[in-house]
Amino acid sequence: MTKGKAPGLMAQMQRLQEALVKAQADLVDMTVEASAGGGAVRVVMSGTQECRQLHIAPQLLADGDVEMLQDLVMLAVNQAIHDSQALAARTLGPLTGGLGIPGAGG
Repeated sequence: MTKGKAPGLMAQMQRLQEALVKAQADLVDMTVEASAGGGAVRVVMSGTQECRQLHIAPQLLADGDVEMLQDLVMLAVNQAIHDSQALAARTLGPLTGGLGIPGAGG
């Protein structure tokens, strides 16, 4: 009797796969923005953890404090990565949550 259910399950799995592919493609265009130093350093990152923009306020360069600039860039990049991963988890989690896929959220 379970033989009759297999085509329905296969169709459901195909729809899920298509939804996952679409969600992954959507993440390419989604972005998050993180900042450090009161906005002196801003990073825009895609949902696939690609850095899209990096803005450094000119006054940070004029100050000449390289260590502070490095710290602010590192903080902003790390926050952007974290936010991007959270975005991916929110986007993919509803699709993968019940499948037991490690690292897929849900």
